[in-house]
Order: sequence, then structure tokens, then C-alpha cells
Amino acid sequence: MENEKSFIALIEKSIKKNWDLNALTDYKGVTLQYNDVARKIEKLHIMFEQTGIKPGDKIAACSRNMSNWGVTFLAAVTYGAVIVPILHEFKPDQVHNIVNHSEAKLLFVGDGVWENLDESAMPDLEGVILINDFSLLVSRNEKLTYARENLNALFGQKYPMNFRKEHVSYYKDSADELLVLNYTSGTTSFSKGVMLPSKAMWSNVMFGHEKLGKFVKAGDSVVSMLPMAHMYGLAFEFLYEFCHGCHIYFLTRMPSPKVILQAFAEVKPKVVVAVPLIIEKIVKKNVLPKLETPTMKFLMQVPLVNDKIREKVREQLMNAFGGNFYEIIVGGAAFNQEIEAFLRSINFPYTVGYGMTECGPIISYEAWDAFKAGSCGKPAPRMEVKILSVDPENVPGEIVTRGDNVMLGYYKNEEATAEVIDEEGWLHTGDLGVMDAEGNITIKGRSKNMLLGPSGQNIYPEEIEDKLNNMLYVNESIVIQALDGKLAALIYPDFELAFANGLTEKQVEEQMEANRIAVNQQIAAYEQIARVKIYHEEFEKTPKKSIKRFLYQEAR
Repeated sequence: MENEKSFIALIEKSIKKNWDLNALTDYKGVTLQYNDVARKIEKLHIMFEQTGIKPGDKIAACSRNMSNWGVTFLAAVTYGAVIVPILHEFKPDQVHNIVNHSEAKLLFVGDGVWENLDESAMPDLEGVILINDFSLLVSRNEKLTYARENLNALFGQKYPMNFRKEHVSYYKDSADELLVLNYTSGTTSFSKGVMLPSKAMWSNVMFGHEKLGKFVKAGDSVVSMLPMAHMYGLAFEFLYEFCHGCHIYFLTRMPSPKVILQAFAEVKPKVVVAVPLIIEKIVKKNVLPKLETPTMKFLMQVPLVNDKIREKVREQLMNAFGGNFYEIIVGGAAFNQEIEAFLRSINFPYTVGYGMTECGPIISYEAWDAFKAGSCGKPAPRMEVKILSVDPENVPGEIVTRGDNVMLGYYKNEEATAEVIDEEGWLHTGDLGVMDAEGNITIKGRSKNMLLGPSGQNIYPEEIEDKLNNMLYVNESIVIQALDGKLAALIYPDFELAFANGLTEKQVEEQMEANRIAVNQQIAAYEQIARVKIYHEEFEKTPKKSIKRFLYQEAR
């Protein structure tokens, strides 16, 4: 029986249905239509077949976002191979380790990544292919060399009368078949290979159809700015949109706020997917300063006038994101409460979702107009969520989930799999939260981050950090527990803004101390911050822009 939850069938159907529509564009570069993508997929299939690649073999891809990255992903899975997306920001030894651990046969690599890799450190690879133009960098297989050198001729022999949509016929996948092997960077431990089956990918794409399909149409444009090697960007800035017939623009450069705003203005995306850091930077730098002048503060107190100002601010912020979107979906990390309250006050169409790599990624979501502030939505279709607590509505407990989106387990690591997936199929997220009667989930923090107060009270450092991050000249912070049991705040100040306003480094230190005192007035006695340590560089982060907290515990 044909798999009713076939992810590959969704890809095949979209290519045929949207044959003449624009599909993938490298921003400021070349555009591929769906028929161009199909042609490129077919050529890669010929190369795989000639080389002796079999369904189930691993094919790794490591580069910045670009159209050919998308083509590589689609070609691998529609052939029946397992794609291994690798973050281009990983260090060379991490890339070597993932390629070797996954037993990848081929590696597609961007030029910027390849110059730092050592082919001798990946002895089991049969070939390395430059993803920018699919040229051969390394071949340890004569058949691969022959196939690449004669690819156009082989394609012509197979399709002498032109390649047409009726020729598109892809591998028939089963629901529980492994399709994506995604290595987490992890904020608390070493990377693990997350095995995602066809049904998890299918379910995530169908979630997009079900929740956004009324507002996002074939031919609509989106901007891909999150790394596609991370499940959040892969699923909701590429796979859902491709299966829906959208036109995807890849930001091939580093997605700074300036580049992002320029792309939004030109592309006018129909939906925006972002991590909190991007939204926070745009609001903090472009909007809030204008509202904090003495005149504006006074006008915001005047009835009717303040409504007009909020309408104007909303309009300007909508236009900053292209002015054509249904909603902005925020996820991947905790959202700053002050920024969220501000967006709420101007009726801005944002929502916050929740997920993890192990769920490919979605766990919960709610549309912006029904979204409960401070929460991260309700359980997604085909997913169950419960809180392991005596009082799930009021007392935080671990969030557990099960359903179609959940991974098969960690690759070659049964022990780690057994630690997170119990006998009843519940995936233990490691996150702490509560869930109200309507099903809205509110995250309190990571269970591994939770600290104990002097009398055993639960302290959630993320909640204190959220208050600290709203203080003057604070860019970001981490709250840790020192060896003496007292709390310390590690702060990376906004030196650029402080120096621009005439502060000296000594005055920045004094301001951070004033911030510590101010925050202590807002929190319980057992949560008090005893001291501050200033960092002069941004904290190291994961692909979804969460701080790698485990790197900073030595500051105790």
C-alpha cells in the first residue's frame, strides 16, 4: 500500500503542479523554476545511480544557504538516500566527525567550508562535490568521475526528447523510513545524530499547509535566512514553502539586520520565520529609541493621540518586514518579555512557536490572532503534550510529547535514545513549563538550567536574564550559580551604544552594577544576584541563537 504520509510524494506533487513557477532564487542572483529544479535533481540522480549509491546510503551537505543546497537536499531524499545536513559554521573537526559518524558516501560542500577541511580526515567518502556548481573536488570512485565528466551526455541519452514533468517519478518512501539525519549542536552536550523519518517530515509540512495554507499561496515569496542545516529553517523556510509552490529567496550572505531589512523590502515575504534575536535587534535599534524621547513619552500618555502613534508605529514596523506578511513566527529561543509586550501593545501580527530538532521541529503553535501572550501556543496537529507535574497549570514540570513528528532515536546511540524516549513513546524535552486548561504551553526554562535556592526553591535563570536584558546597555546575559551558592550575572554590554553616548568603560561597569541592583528589586530574595562579571565579546551560540551555557560555567 502506498504510504499515505509520504514526504517524497509531497515534493513530487509540488514539482509537477508548479512546473512553470519560480522556485529558488539566490538573493541578487539566479532564479530556478520548479522545472529547473526537477532537471537538476534528475542529473544528480543519474550521478548517484552511476556511482553506485543505494537507497538508505548517507549523503552529507555543508554550506551556506543557497539554491543548490536546496537542490542537493531534494535530490538526496527523492533518490531514497538519507540526507545529512551539516551547519556550515561548525568547526572543521566537527564536520569531519559528523561525516565519519554518519558514514556518508558523498559530501556536497560550499567553497567557504571546503578550504578549511581535510579530505584525509574523511577516509570513507567516495567523493566530495562543490555545491556551488556541482563540480567534482575529490573522487575515490572511477564511476563517479565518469558520471560527472559525462553527466550531460548521460542525461541526453536518458531523455532524448526533452525532460518533461511526466518523467518525474521519485522513490516511494515508507512512513517510518529514515530520511533526515540531523546533528544537533546542543547547548549542554556534544552533538547527537537525530534520526527523522518520512512521517515526521510529512507531518511538519502538512502542519504548514493546515495552519498557513489559507494565507500563503503558490507563487508567494518567502525569505530563507535561518540556516537550512537547522530543522527550524529547513522545515519552515524551505520544505513547507517548496511543497506549497512558493518562491524561496536565499540570503546567501550573513543575515545582518541591514541585509534582512533590505531583502524584506524587495521580496515582500508572505510569512516571516525568525529567531527572537533578529526581531529584538530590529525593534530595539529601529523602533524603541524613537518612542523614548521626552516628547514621545508625553504624547504616549495622551488619550487618542497614543492610539494614533501606536497605529503609525505598527505600520512602520509592518513595512520594515515587507508589509505583505500574514504573521511573523518566532521560535528557537526565549522571547524577550518587554519586546513581546511592546508588539502586543501595537497589535503586531506575531506568534511564538515551540519545537526541537528531535521533532523535526514543531511541537506547538497558535495563529497570531488567537495566541496567548507569553505562551508558545498549543500542541501541533498529530502531537500530544503533557506536563509532568502534580499541578500542570500552576506548578512547572517537564514538558513531554509524542506523535508523528517525534524522531526514531539518536543514530548509533541507543543509550541516549532511551534517556529521552520512554517506553510509552513520550519524548522528554528537558524543558520545564506549565499548560493551561485551553492547552496553551508556557515555558519556564530548561530543567538542566534550573538552579536551587538556599532553601531548595526552584530558580529559573532565564526569567532573571529576561529582566536583565531589558536594562540599560545590556546586550545579553547569563545567570549562573557560583560555588558559594550565590548567583552571578555574566553580562555582555552594548559597548557600541554606550561609547556612542559618551560613556567610558568604567561608567559601563558602574551601569551594570546599577542594573544588578535594579533587577534585585524586582525578584525574590532567594533569586538575588550577588555580583556581575562583564564580557567583552558576544556569547557563543547554537544555530538557533541560544547561548551555549555550558561554556560559561567556569565563571563560577
